[in-house]
Amino acid sequence: MTTPKGTQPGGGQTYDPLRLCVYATVALLAWVFGPWAVLAFAGLGFAGYWKARRAGLTRSKCLLRDTRLVLAYLGLLGAAAVAAIVWW
Repeated sequence: MTTPKGTQPGGGQTYDPLRLCVYATVALLAWVFGPWAVLAFAGLGFAGYWKARRAGLTRSKCLLRDTRLVLAYLGLLGAAAVAAIVWW
């Protein structure tokens, strides 16, 4: 008997390190585009967390857990990116 692609014998899923690929891609974009990429990703993240918080999300899977802390962190990243763009 053969197992479907992506599964192990016994039904377990094979670990897919997709997140590592995503992290590498984000790092590459930040390296190539500098503070503009940081500003874009911080803005997207802030908008997403803002919308989720307004919908009732108070705990996140992010390391910071509390969505208010995540919003503050993303806001600081955005402000630092703007400062870097102006200074550049």
